[in-house]
Amino acid sequence: MFESLSSRFEGIFRSVRARGRLGLEDIDEILGEIRIALIEADVNLRVVRTLVDRIRDRAVGRELSGVLNPAQQVIKIVLEELTRVLGGEKTTVTFASSPPTVVLLVGLQGAGKTTTAAKLAAWFKTQGGSPFLIAADLARPAAVEQLVTLGSRIDVSVYSSSGNPVRVADEGLNEAVRLGHDVVICDSAGRLALDAQLMDEISQISTVLNPDYTFMVVDSLTGQDAVNVAEAFHSRLELDGVVLTKLDGDSRGGAALSISEVVGRPVVFATTGEGIQDLEIFHPDRMASRILGMGDVETLIEKAEQAFRLDQTENVIDGITASTFNLDDLVAQLRQLRQMGPVGNLLKMLPGISGQMQQTEVDESRIDRMEAIVNSMTLEERTNPDVIGASRRARIANGSGTKVEDVRQLVTQFGEMRKLMKQMDGFDGGRRDKRSRQGKKSARKRRGGRTTPSGSITPVKRPLALPGLGGEGSLDKIGFPEIHNEGRFIPDS
Repeated sequence: MFESLSSRFEGIFRSVRARGRLGLEDIDEILGEIRIALIEADVNLRVVRTLVDRIRDRAVGRELSGVLNPAQQVIKIVLEELTRVLGGEKTTVTFASSPPTVVLLVGLQGAGKTTTAAKLAAWFKTQGGSPFLIAADLARPAAVEQLVTLGSRIDVSVYSSSGNPVRVADEGLNEAVRLGHDVVICDSAGRLALDAQLMDEISQISTVLNPDYTFMVVDSLTGQDAVNVAEAFHSRLELDGVVLTKLDGDSRGGAALSISEVVGRPVVFATTGEGIQDLEIFHPDRMASRILGMGDVETLIEKAEQAFRLDQTENVIDGITASTFNLDDLVAQLRQLRQMGPVGNLLKMLPGISGQMQQTEVDESRIDRMEAIVNSMTLEERTNPDVIGASRRARIANGSGTKVEDVRQLVTQFGEMRKLMKQMDGFDGGRRDKRSRQGKKSARKRRGGRTTPSGSITPVKRPLALPGLGGEGSLDKIGFPEIHNEGRFIPDS
């Protein structure tokens, strides 16, 4: 979303670093460029003025006097003030002291409330909660069926009924309490635009539920209009926070940069994809770092910790040697990588990559083709690709829906990878043997002192990454059994 803005900031910062010492005219010129970049990103004008004024007050004040590198100090000020505009610190969502914890989702139609309700339920499950969904959106056709389907995928109960949405919310809350759920998430109706009927309905539902959290779901693609809508809801309901959806879209990012400063409520969550798992806690400091082209290594590490379970990783690592590494090991690593999200999004979290990613797209469909090719092989072929000849390549290509050339290319690249592994193992092994012999000789020459234990050193095996992966593609789909509901209430399975 912020590619264009990030590119502008990177250009501004390159100019700042090249100037060295900065005078008042230099600072005014830099602030003018920042102002234009923010306006082009559709940031609210009040926010632009506030942000630029705060940066200027700090940049021309005592803060820059006496520092060795004013350029770096200006960049630091911009980062801190942008973080402040985005909300300052992350908001921690906790369970209510007296369960259940009730969450009410509000917003206009099309913002993504129903999908967000399911994503929030899945997130609460990861926090150890037992969520319960209420389908109170009776205005949009198929909204109830959509929530029921999503709930079945994550094994979360959904309550719905026909009639009055306020009564549905009240009955759903009572049902959740009766069943002992400690989290209740209510999906409310929206409209294409604000109207009195919608606000009255939402107010009544809020009165019935008395929610611990009222989150407004905002479509990031709507720009400054989202700010006006959020102000209207906040004046009526006292919002606790905002959930930004479609943060992976191609809009200019004005809503994300404006809403917290204008409404005075933090962005709590952000969705970055269509999958149930694509919901993240919003970190203003990390988002500011991404916007300024400084990457987001912390989020990248968290994604890796979630995707690479220790037991699975150890099993994969144990098989990575020059003699035993096979195509099954390769696919296992690719699948773990895909669990972290689109490769292009991961690369953008690395410092200095966001600007380059605008010119180069990552072709993730290559990963899909690789998996399809390997899945079409026999056990013998996956273990020993050297047996794959012309007839086998044709059979594998037909089975995987790919070309014979794709199969040949994968087998060739895999062979080169194993050759490289053998060379590295031999090189490291030779150095280890040499160091071991030298250590023994040195120990014999010296009396006392520190010595190296005899015997070979077990090498640390690390997963390998296949180079050259790139472009947009679909995430791995999580398979769930099809559930046919006989009624409106779907019990826990």
